[in-house]
This record gives sequence, C-alpha cells and structure tokens, in this order.
Amino acid sequence: MTDEPESSDAGVVAAGVEERPRRFSRVLAGLDHPAATGFLVTIGVLGALVLGSAIGSIATILVYIILGMFLAIGLDPIVRMLERHRVKRGAGIAIVFGGFALIAVAFFVFVLPPVVAQIVQLVQAIPEAVENIPQSDWFARLTPDVQVAVLGALEQVAEWISAPSTLAALGGGVLAVGVGFVAAISASFVVIALTLYFLASLTAAKRAFYALAPAHSRVRLADLTERITDSVGSALIGSVILSSINAAVVFVLHLVIGLPFPALMAVIAFVVTLIPLFGSVIFWIFASIIALFTSPTQALIFFIAYLVYIQIESYVVSPRVMNKAIEIPAALVLIGALAGGALAGIVGVLVALPVMASILLIIREVVVPKQDLKV
Repeated sequence: MTDEPESSDAGVVAAGVEERPRRFSRVLAGLDHPAATGFLVTIGVLGALVLGSAIGSIATILVYIILGMFLAIGLDPIVRMLERHRVKRGAGIAIVFGGFALIAVAFFVFVLPPVVAQIVQLVQAIPEAVENIPQSDWFARLTPDVQVAVLGALEQVAEWISAPSTLAALGGGVLAVGVGFVAAISASFVVIALTLYFLASLTAAKRAFYALAPAHSRVRLADLTERITDSVGSALIGSVILSSINAAVVFVLHLVIGLPFPALMAVIAFVVTLIPLFGSVIFWIFASIIALFTSPTQALIFFIAYLVYIQIESYVVSPRVMNKAIEIPAALVLIGALAGGALAGIVGVLVALPVMASILLIIREVVVPKQDLKV
C-alpha cells in the first residue's frame, strides 16, 4: 500500500523528464526551418498591430461602454433599495433616472448660468487685477528686490498675452472648448442610453456570467461578484456624495467670507474632489492661491476653514459615506488615480478607485487563500 504513491510519483517525474527532451527537440525543429518560423512570428506581430490599431480606433466607444457599465453598477444599489420596498425593477429604474433628470435640469437652470457669468467676470477681472497688483497692500510689504522681480514677471506675462501667436492659440482653444462641449453633450446621451440598458439587464447579465462557471463554483463566484459590485457601487456613490458636500461647503465659505465667484469655485471643487483621497488637498491649495488675489486676510480665513473641513471629512464624513467600500492603501489610490488619469482622463480617475477595490478583493478572497493552501 505504501509503495503505490511512490511508484506513481516516480512515474510522474519520469514523464516530466521525458517531456523536456521532446519540448527541446520541437524547439530545435523550429530552428531548422527559420523561414517558416520567421513567417509565423511576423504574422503574429502583424496580427497584434492590427488588433491594437482596431482597439485604438474604437477607444472612445470603449470608454463610453466602460463608463456606462460603471454608472449602472453605481446606480444598482439604489434600484435594489427600491426593490426591497416592493417597487418593481423597471419602476425603480424609471424613478432613479427621473431623479437624475431633475438634478440635471436643476443644474442647467440654476447652476450653469451663474457659472458661465462668473467665468466671464473672471476673464474680465484678470487684467484689472494684474494692473492693481503694484497698488496692493501685500505688494507694498515686499522687499524692493522682490517687487522688481514681480513687476518683471508681470511684464513678461503681459507681453506673452499680447503676442499674436498667443491670441491665435487662445482663439483656437476657445473653439476647441466649444467643439468639446458639443461633443460632451452628444457623448452624454450615448452614456445615458448605455447606462439605462446595462441597468435594466444587469441581473440577467450576472446570471449568464454565473452559468459560465462550473456548478460547484457558482455560489462562490456569485458571492464574490455581488461583493465586488456592491463595493464598486458604494465607491462611486460615495465619491459623488463627498464631492457634492465639498461643493456645498466651498459655496457657503465663499459667500460667508465674501470671496468672488462662489458658484464657479463650487463647480471646480465638485470636479477636483472626485479625485480620490487627494482631490480635497489639491483644491484647498488651488482655491487658497486664487483667494490671495482678492485679499490675503480672506485667503487665510478660507485656508484655515477649508483645512478644518478636510479634517472633518477625513475622520467623520468619509467613514460614514464610504462605510461599504473596501479600504485601499493610500499609495495604491495615488497609483490608480495617476494611471487612470493617464489612460482615460477624468473618467479614468473616477473608475480607478472601484477597479483597485475590485482587484484587492479578488486578491484577498481568491489569490491569498490559494497561496495559503500551498505548504
């Protein structure tokens, strides 16, 4: 009885030893026909190039699909919450999209007009602000050498702005912004349609995905998939909630302190703070510098007040909002945000956190247990 395992192990080892010369002989046979081998390698490289070119040509469509899928996963917890209150899924989806439509209408009616007006005011106020710098109090407190350096820098900036090439570039930039705005509107309709389709078919898509796995693994796969989608949905919804709270705080602070452009800065805060973990710090530095052009005292007040809010957000608000999301190390958040931003811009930054959370969950629940069994 004790000899059988040893003999079987010996047979496996012997088979492995015999297989190595066979593989080596196949490699040598390939080297004996360099033309055929080179042809096959060339075909493989050309196939890879064609596939890469095809993927590059449909990169925009892939971004729409990925964004629509993530938005559907993010909205699914809200739909399921309505289902738990005996609302049918179709009606729940209609309610969610109806609420989204109301928010969009409110944004275009109440938020967008003052933002556009404040952008115009900001552009018109920049030359006057630059001209008034030598008469400002903070400029008078500088040493003579620093004053000369600041005046020289202002002259160079004025010359650069008045140059014909700069004016042409700015005109082209304005045109590009207009074209980009129109493209963004059309892309939004595509993403909304894809989100609606994915949200309606998400349950059926999950069941079809589970059916591809062996029967003994379907329960485990279903549990892992549900946890991943719940984490992704919590991360996306939590990010939007935190950014909305940031925008509201910035708007109130600008009104209370008396800083200009409150609506514009609130919108900028919403977009910037979508960057996970570091977005609030980035906006804190940016908004404090902008406030310096109004008044150093007001800038200092904003600097301190928003710093206090960042602490409250980190230790009170964020743990409550993101309580169902997977904890991710700060280094991985930064790496994911940088990689996502480089690959797909702001969309990549938004998707980076849920993707990192999913990868970490798979590593913890699948890879690590398998490695623990290897003794």
